[in-house]
Amino acid sequence: MQNDSDRFFVLTGGPGSGKTTLIEALRSAGLATAPEAGRGIIRDQSAIGGPALPWHDPAQFAELMLSWELRSYRAALERNGPVFFDRGVPDTLGYLRLTGLPVPDHVRNDAECFRYAGQVFIAPPWPEIFRQDSERKQTLEEAERTYHALTSVYTELSYKLVPLPLAPVEARLRFILAEAGL
Repeated sequence: MQNDSDRFFVLTGGPGSGKTTLIEALRSAGLATAPEAGRGIIRDQSAIGGPALPWHDPAQFAELMLSWELRSYRAALERNGPVFFDRGVPDTLGYLRLTGLPVPDHVRNDAECFRYAGQVFIAPPWPEIFRQDSERKQTLEEAERTYHALTSVYTELSYKLVPLPLAPVEARLRFILAEAGL
């Protein structure tokens, strides 16, 4: 997977830090993107009455997140040019650690095998924009713990973390494009 990883950029961080809004801005600017797994899984599981929700079965939710991220990665291999991911495979590892669940070997192996560009954009907690909704039930404190768990995981996997500025989406967009060399 190594050959394509330099064109795969991850945006990660805790919930409610503006990642998805930024991914949408990148998509609107004509760049390839991959949506976040968590919200999609929550929508799907809620629609079908499924059990794989973070507040019902976090282990099953994590497996679906991993599957989603692997599918997104494989789909990105079919595209040309840069691809921006709203979270990546290592986020599943971070989620499992955050929730205190055991980390199966296959999750750790996938996080090491399916690589992204060496720099990972991380959105720090941003209390001024943080909001809960029907899919985001975490508190600001949980969002901050998520941020720290993800910082730890991506650092352990030898990624260089590039903190996003707490700035309007247009400024964040310009920042990412400049940092990514685009």
